[in-house]
Amino acid sequence: MSVLSGKKVLLGISGGIAAYKTPNLVRLFVKSGAEVRVVMTPSAKDFVTPLTLSTLSKNTVHSAFFDDDQGEAEWTNHVELGLWADFMLIAPATANTLSKMATGNCDNLLIATYLSAKCPVFFAPAMDLDMHRHPSTRESFDALRRFGNIMIPAESGELASGLHGEGRMAEPENIISFLENHFLAQLPMRGKKVLITAGPTYEPIDPVRFIGNHSSGKMGYELADEAARLGAEVTLVSGPSACTTSVSGITIVNVMTAAQMLDACMIHFDDADIVIAAAAVADYRPVSAAKEKIKKEESLLSLTLEKTEDILATMGRKKKKQLLVGFALETFDELTHAKEKIKKKNLDLIVLNSLRDEGAGFGSDTNKITLIDKEMNVVPMSLKSKREVAADIFQKIASL
Repeated sequence: MSVLSGKKVLLGISGGIAAYKTPNLVRLFVKSGAEVRVVMTPSAKDFVTPLTLSTLSKNTVHSAFFDDDQGEAEWTNHVELGLWADFMLIAPATANTLSKMATGNCDNLLIATYLSAKCPVFFAPAMDLDMHRHPSTRESFDALRRFGNIMIPAESGELASGLHGEGRMAEPENIISFLENHFLAQLPMRGKKVLITAGPTYEPIDPVRFIGNHSSGKMGYELADEAARLGAEVTLVSGPSACTTSVSGITIVNVMTAAQMLDACMIHFDDADIVIAAAAVADYRPVSAAKEKIKKEESLLSLTLEKTEDILATMGRKKKKQLLVGFALETFDELTHAKEKIKKKNLDLIVLNSLRDEGAGFGSDTNKITLIDKEMNVVPMSLKSKREVAADIFQKIASL
């Protein structure tokens, strides 16, 4: 999944021949998962039709302060458009439009929207060779960059005049790549490796039955998604779970038992920067599993159980550079037990759940947590969706 997925993109198109590239640019934005709205200068309609752009973006295209639809004039709110966007891209940005942006010469809807935008603004110049070199154009570049705008440099090649040189608008694929690299570089977990465990473990009694718990894996999967959205390279060690993810940057290692989960964690632990143990690991397993299905013959069945190795404690003993986060699901005296786990298992942070809190615990789409760090700072949180909880946990991790 592209880092542009879910972003609101305001595309401004000015009147240059490079406007013919913008339908493909809109298509690439939509393909990446972004929502696109288009604002055009009146002259841009000489090069590309609003109908084409509207069809591809699935949104109305605006080019004037008043849109006359079937004889009824409707005001286009440029302020609303400017505030709606996560970022604005002006492509092509002609010499004329760049000059107006630099001086605030607000004589069309595109410039009015640009002046109202509170989001990052990118511009992709497009003009002939001599225009691109002209001192006035260079002054526009400098002014816009001083204002905090970001230039997507023009490329060299054959120009509409027949000249060959700098001034071609960057190709749509290169614009998308530029934007993705820019936003990736801003992500707080960029370059970090995150190891997360999720779901239950199943400890076999026989080929049919097992000892397990009610964990769905939802919290662990939401944590993995959030880490990847923040730019991390994620390894998710998952017990049996119906959960899935469509976020790129996540490698899933499927396991069944506590021993398999431990082995998988040990393979990836040394390379990890952040480790979050969100799985509900079985504390006990049968000493031996029957090779054949146990028949229902006696009224009582006795099982001899042995402790599983404590994965979180093992990682705590092995910890060097890692920031280690554990989970504690308690039913009474919650804070005391959670604080004991921090010390006993050498944790940097623990996420406390209580089964006594409505909407928290196994299987639900919500959770109510309390965050406790190794300095014993306690931060109780309200009931939220598990996606929001995952964001809160990573915000705390970032602060540590």
